[in-house]
Amino acid sequence: MNGQHTDGLVGSRIGGRYEVLSLLGSGGMATVYLAMDTTLRRRVALKVLHPHLSRDRNFADRFEREAIAAAQLSHPHVVSMLDRGQDGGVLYLVMEYVQGRTLRELLDEAGPLAPKQALALVDAVVDGLAAAHAAGIIHRDVKPANVLLADDGRVKVGDFGLARSLSATSVTDTLFGTAEYISPEMLTGRGVDARSDLYSTGIMLFEMLTGRLPFSGEERSHVAYQHVNDDVPAPSAFAPGLAGDLDELVGWMTRKDPDGRPPTALALLEELRDIRRSLTDAQLDYRAPEGAALEHEARTSAIDRHDSLTERLSGQHSHAGPRGTAVISAVRSGQTTVMPRPAPPAPLSPREQRRQAKESDRAARAAAARPTHQLGRGNARRRGMMWLAIVVVLALLAAAVGWFFGFGPGALATVPPVKNLTVAQAQSLIQDAGLGFTTRDVFDDGIPAGLVVASMPEPGRQVRKFEGVQLMVSKGPELFPLAQLTSKPLDAAKGAIADAKMTLGTVTEAYSETVPAGTVVAQDPAPGTPLRHGSTVSLTVSKGPQPVPVPKVIGQKQADAIAALTAAGFQPVIADAPVFDRNVPAGSVSAQTPAAGQNLTKGSTVTLTISKGPRLVHVPNFVGQQASTAQDALQKLGFTVKVENVLGGFFGTVRAQTPVDQDVPEGSTVTLTVV
Repeated sequence: MNGQHTDGLVGSRIGGRYEVLSLLGSGGMATVYLAMDTTLRRRVALKVLHPHLSRDRNFADRFEREAIAAAQLSHPHVVSMLDRGQDGGVLYLVMEYVQGRTLRELLDEAGPLAPKQALALVDAVVDGLAAAHAAGIIHRDVKPANVLLADDGRVKVGDFGLARSLSATSVTDTLFGTAEYISPEMLTGRGVDARSDLYSTGIMLFEMLTGRLPFSGEERSHVAYQHVNDDVPAPSAFAPGLAGDLDELVGWMTRKDPDGRPPTALALLEELRDIRRSLTDAQLDYRAPEGAALEHEARTSAIDRHDSLTERLSGQHSHAGPRGTAVISAVRSGQTTVMPRPAPPAPLSPREQRRQAKESDRAARAAAARPTHQLGRGNARRRGMMWLAIVVVLALLAAAVGWFFGFGPGALATVPPVKNLTVAQAQSLIQDAGLGFTTRDVFDDGIPAGLVVASMPEPGRQVRKFEGVQLMVSKGPELFPLAQLTSKPLDAAKGAIADAKMTLGTVTEAYSETVPAGTVVAQDPAPGTPLRHGSTVSLTVSKGPQPVPVPKVIGQKQADAIAALTAAGFQPVIADAPVFDRNVPAGSVSAQTPAAGQNLTKGSTVTLTISKGPRLVHVPNFVGQQASTAQDALQKLGFTVKVENVLGGFFGTVRAQTPVDQDVPEGSTVTLTVV
């Protein structure tokens, strides 16, 4: 790495392959950069952890395991984790780059959202959480800043695994860094499960609908206190136009007791979609005014001041129930009180009936847990016996606690090293240490299938026996079907191989009559073959049609020459001007370009020049002239001269000639009879 700090990384290369392009942002745990993966030639988000976290060995180990677990998660609504590593003592994550903005930025800019938009966003978030929970991954830090809204409309949840890594090292940062959305059980140290993510999502939905958070305070500790001790108010208290179904939904998601929340993300997803179908268009399109939250606070403050003044003047509290009927807070023993007959109830919607049924069921369970009568005072002896019983019970309880944490399931045990062992071998070691275990199958390129990749907690750590150990068991390398590369240009095929994290093997060339030059005509292995990352893929690339020799057509009639060239796969073209040719009859081919025997690809053009036959030349009459003069003149005109001497040609005079005074083909023979 060129440089050892997270500032000034722009322009450097991390991990030998990630070229840092620009700074995207910085948070409490890491700095995020836009980077180019030079191997796969794609843009990625590079998250470089702050140095104080990178130097923490416990955090680094947990971070490694959580990054491996999060990398197994693949879902349309989850930001994909692509790689992780360490370079120069700095830990980094490589994640899918989502171009767009966060839900936090949308809320800061737009204020309250209409229920239609809010429910659609929460639907995507819960869908992604459901996939994570099914893989055994709890987010622990659901908040608007971790919900990414892509420019193309996709919604993705980011930062899976990182919050859990931090929780073991810097609890204060985790709790108070996101106090506005944190669940009560995370603050009180109770067991955290998938329902904690649903609580945080409920707080996020409250903010989307109202434009404000349910709890506020000058210090984040005040906000955290309210999460633990106060109920989340109904959204309609701040935006009166919101449907009651939305109040019920937010209330269900944000119950203090996790048992009162949706049991799973899938159950919540079903309810979300049911509500979206049941609300009217007007209810879905209602949007709380941005000042509604402030008006509510002012109105509440005024009412509180009025109630306080009334209390001081009257010396008692008065509560009004529905339709103005007084509600009696207590009834004296022996008194009979006549209550007004209640008005007949209004018809209830199916959803309201379900809501009341659920509330009645919860009230019945709560009533069953309360005592039905008060204990009498009894005498002093009974009180003494009671105190003695209490002391004995406390002593037994203390002994039980001591046994539990000293020798029982709560005792500490050291996690043994189990990497590269079979499950049976690891089970033997873990059980010898007094621990239980569970397994989770993961892909691993380096460890054979069936052997242990890692354990959580890691070897050497002490855990309570009842907590157990989770073993990550290798499924071997993850196999991916090889894509169809034939009919692709060579560069595109190379890119597809790199994107699939495969290796390009040999590239050979071959002639093809049907595939254009530069296009892949064959691949090895075949398309669809399951391969692991790094496997070699060889390609055969077309050189186009194989060249063939041009046939000789000079001297052939024009029609015959055209037929011969067409049959050989060439495109014959006739030259514009025919030529005289003493050797080729008129209408036949006098010349061809390219010449016969030259290799050309099929479809190439061959130009034919057609003969007009020999040129006609006039033969002058040389009878009576000297033979030598006539012979010279005829030869200059291109004729062949034949001399026949009579009586030895003593006088050298032309007595007769054949032909004479007519047009004949150039090069013809002229016979002179000389005396």
